[in-house]
Amino acid sequence: MNAMQISEYLKSRNRPLLSFEFFPPKDDAGMDALKIASAKLLSAKPDFVTVTYGAGGSTRQKTLDICDMLKVMGFASVMPHLTCVGHTRAELVDVSEEIHHRGFRNIMTLRGDPPKGETVYRPPKDGLAHASDLVTLIKSRHPDICCGVAGYPEKHPEAKSLNEDIEHLKAKIAAGGSFITTQLFFENRHYFDFVHKCRNAGIHQPIIPGLMPALSYKQINRFVSTCGANVPTALSSALEKAGDDAEAASAIGIQWVVRQIDDLLQNGVPGIHLYILNRAKVALAPAVTECFARYRA
Repeated sequence: MNAMQISEYLKSRNRPLLSFEFFPPKDDAGMDALKIASAKLLSAKPDFVTVTYGAGGSTRQKTLDICDMLKVMGFASVMPHLTCVGHTRAELVDVSEEIHHRGFRNIMTLRGDPPKGETVYRPPKDGLAHASDLVTLIKSRHPDICCGVAGYPEKHPEAKSLNEDIEHLKAKIAAGGSFITTQLFFENRHYFDFVHKCRNAGIHQPIIPGLMPALSYKQINRFVSTCGANVPTALSSALEKAGDDAEAASAIGIQWVVRQIDDLLQNGVPGIHLYILNRAKVALAPAVTECFARYRA
């Protein structure tokens, strides 16, 4: 059983947590690469890892199978994602039951993005409209499951304002969300401002900053086009100048994220969640590991 609740880690921590996010590959070559990367990442001793869930359950079985694989490999705690997209209430009950049956006691609980080609989320017939509804469903059946929820330092793209978005976050917490992991951001002031506003709104759960190392100009612009995060001009210009030089771009991205990590850890964040895109290189880069070592000894 992989049953340690992340909320308990957060309560008892005497150092900041470290976590990584994986995603289910599309083919056998991608799966082989994931196995190699995850084996290397064991040496970083993350406190937990998460595995994303495809729209409409397109990677449902892969998500759970990868969670099983990571558990067997020896990761301390493994957290599957679950989204509302493309599922009826009954199907979400079935998936949550399977997650529980497999011994997992943590779920990253998300509404999910609209299916590819659509710009507005529309719940299926007898589906759920909000992440808060999914948290309620899971907690009603399995109170022993720790539900993580998402926060957006620069607001969700669909929200009219950050204040409105924080009200939605409050609903997820009220439903039973135990901690918050943020969407990626490249300027720490967005995170600190977000935490301040959450606290003023009565949200006191731990807020873990989520970071994605920028590895190329094209990559980072592709991601921010969907999540709404802003890329500082200094970072964007440096990556654009690096062009197709992968090593130069990677060095720029690592240097930037190390500065972010160091500043966040200096200011006492509960942990760092890295969106690693199934790659070990960035998380195990000497500058990154040395930065974490200073705060996680």
